Amino acid sequence: MQTILCFGDSNTWGSNPATRDRYPVEQRWTGLLQRHLGDGYRVVEEGLNGRTTNLDDTIEPHRNGMTYLLPCLETHDPIDLITVMLGTNDLKERFGRNAADIAQAAALVARTAATAPVGPNKTAPKVLFMAPPPVATLTGFDLTFRGAEEKSALFARYYALQAGYNGLPFLDTGTVIRSSDVDGIHFDADQLPKLAAAVLTKIRELLT
Repeated sequence: MQTILCFGDSNTWGSNPATRDRYPVEQRWTGLLQRHLGDGYRVVEEGLNGRTTNLDDTIEPHRNGMTYLLPCLETHDPIDLITVMLGTNDLKERFGRNAADIAQAAALVARTAATAPVGPNKTAPKVLFMAPPPVATLTGFDLTFRGAEEKSALFARYYALQAGYNGLPFLDTGTVIRSSDVDGIHFDADQLPKLAAAVLTKIRELLT
């Protein structure tokens, strides 16, 4: 049995932009990934609404991804592969980060995961570093995420640079999915199979 841990924010948790509820497990991209991988794999969902890369949020506490990362990985040890898709919440205006800083912080999380002795026999796990897609026109989040559209349009460039600097396998999700026009942040249901298929392809490359 091989374990895949998906570490991310509300788009890994499975937030439905139309209802703000959670997609059913079988509809989430992580649930679809589990179905495609089959019985020889276990997919662990570790998504949290509002999770940042490595920022403490005074309005939404307990969302720092870096702080939670190692305890999370040790909880699910042994892990064969970890996906890391973070950075969208770092776009919030109150954090004052640009795209390059966000990409570097996300890569720090991914690199920390890639060097943790939580793989089989205390080896390091494989890590798939994922750039979130650009946000769409913001509805309801426009003040909180002011300026996010322009910043997130640069994610692909700077995440790819960080993947290269850190030797991390990389997936630019913006090449396969788009953020919802409903709220600008989350993923519509028809995007979830596309994301699952893209992640599945990368996982098969990395674990064979």
